[in-house]
Amino acid sequence: MFFKNLLALILTFSIGTVMAKDHQVKMLNGKAPDMFVFEPAVIKIQKGDTVTWTGDAMHNSASINNMLPKGASPWEGKLTKEAGEVSISVKFETEGVYGYKCTPHEMFGMVGLVVVGDPSSNLGEATSEGKKIEGKFAAGKGRFSEYFSQIK
Repeated sequence: MFFKNLLALILTFSIGTVMAKDHQVKMLNGKAPDMFVFEPAVIKIQKGDTVTWTGDAMHNSASINNMLPKGASPWEGKLTKEAGEVSISVKFETEGVYGYKCTPHEMFGMVGLVVVGDPSSNLGEATSEGKKIEGKFAAGKGRFSEYFSQIK
C-alpha cells in the first residue's frame, strides 16, 4: 500500500513537469513600418511553462515594472551580440499578465505580453500601465493597446 501511494505521489508531481512547455519568442529588427518587434508579441501559456527569447543582435527581454502579477519575479535578459543568441529563459509560476520590453528599443514600441493562465489577477493594472507607457513611444504607438485587445 505504501508503494502504491508513493507511486501515485510521484506521478502526480511528474505530470506537471512533463506537460510544461518551452515557448520561443523572437526579437526582430523587422522591416518598415514594423520595426523592432517581438514575434509573437502576445503569447498565451500555462503556469509552469517557460518562454525563451532569441533573435537578432542587440536585443533583450526585460519585465516592465508595474506590469507583473503580484508575487511574480521580474527579469532582465542579457543584450544579444549576434543573431540566434538566447537573451533569457523565464519559467512562469504565477498566473496573470506580464508586460516586457527590449530595454534599448522600448521607445520604439518594442514591447510584448506574456499571458499565463487566467489574466484577471492584474489585467486592469497592466492595461492601464501599458497605456501610460505607449504614450511615450517615439514609434510603434498603439502597440500595447493592440496587444491588450488580443487578451480575452
